[in-house]
Parts: sequence; C-alpha cells; structure tokens
Amino acid sequence: MGAHSSKEGLSQEDMAFLERNTRYDKATICDFYKGFMADCPEGKLSPTTFCQIYSKCFPTGNAKEFCDHVFRTFDTDKNGEIDFKEFLLSIDVTSSGTPEEKLNWAFSMYDVDGNGWIDLEEMTKLVGSIYKMIGTHQTQTHLAKYEAEAKERAKGIFKRMDINNDGKVTKEEFTKTCLEDENLIDLLTPPSAI
Repeated sequence: MGAHSSKEGLSQEDMAFLERNTRYDKATICDFYKGFMADCPEGKLSPTTFCQIYSKCFPTGNAKEFCDHVFRTFDTDKNGEIDFKEFLLSIDVTSSGTPEEKLNWAFSMYDVDGNGWIDLEEMTKLVGSIYKMIGTHQTQTHLAKYEAEAKERAKGIFKRMDINNDGKVTKEEFTKTCLEDENLIDLLTPPSAI
C-alpha cells in the first residue's frame, strides 16, 4: 500500500487518504494508529503477530488457519506484511462496511487463489478453518467430527451459492445468496475481532 508511516506519526498524505477512504475521522485514525504502533513498533504487522492478536479473541479454538486467510485478505499488496493503511482499510470494511462491502471483502478471502471465483475446495478450506477457530475440539475424535461437519456444511453452502451449477461461485452468486440469507452472512464473514 506504500504507507509512509513511521514512529513519528502518520504522513499527511496517508492521513488524507484514510479520511477519504474510511468512515473514520482524524482523531479516530490517530487512535487506531497509536494502538497499531504499540503492537507493531516497526509499522508492519507480520503473520505471526497478527495471529497472536486475533487468536486471543478465540481462546478455545484454533484460529491459525483462519488467521492465515484473514491475513492474506488484509495484505492487499501481497508483500507478506500488513501496513497501517491496509489494516485500517480492512477494519473499516469488516466493522463498518455495508453488507455488500463486507461480502466483497469476504469473497476475496474465500477466493484463495485469486482467480475470481470460489470452488468447493476453497469453500471447504474456509468453512473448516472457521469450525476449528470456534470449536473446542481437543481430541482427534472431535477433530475428525468437526472436519466431517465442516465438509458437509461447505458442500451445502456451495450448492446453494452455485446458482448456475457450473462448479464455481462467482462474486455475484456469493453476494446474492448471502444477501438473501442473513445467517450466511454471519457464518461466512469474519467476526470483527481486532
């Protein structure tokens, strides 16, 4: 994203960009920035640090896989780090965005390979990671049960979303299906945990 943030503060250019592209005012952006820099003194959030922070919100589950997917979606320039601009833009969408904005963001997370559509394997990966994150399965028996449930749930969701039955869920199919069923939005979009 090319943020010019540093320990001294956010550049005027980045502040203006964030004021234009988020729903936050200058004071709120500054508060977020202080918190971000307290957690990430170098001004970049690594996958490990991101997972440590996010996992605190799900102490009984295993959030690692889901964190990897959320991190990939926050990291819009795909450089392996999340800078403050990427962080705040994603937080804005996931916490304050319209249902359509949240679903576009979620679609990007489910489209693991970035080819513009979701296949059953991608859906299964994400649904499985959600089950692991919110579950309390500590034994292999529970793990196998959760994986089987996740796979069946993913198949059912995929079948509902693949409106034209071509084996692909497009952004339009994803959005349309979710907007028609609020329970799907809650299931498929990440909790605003950060």
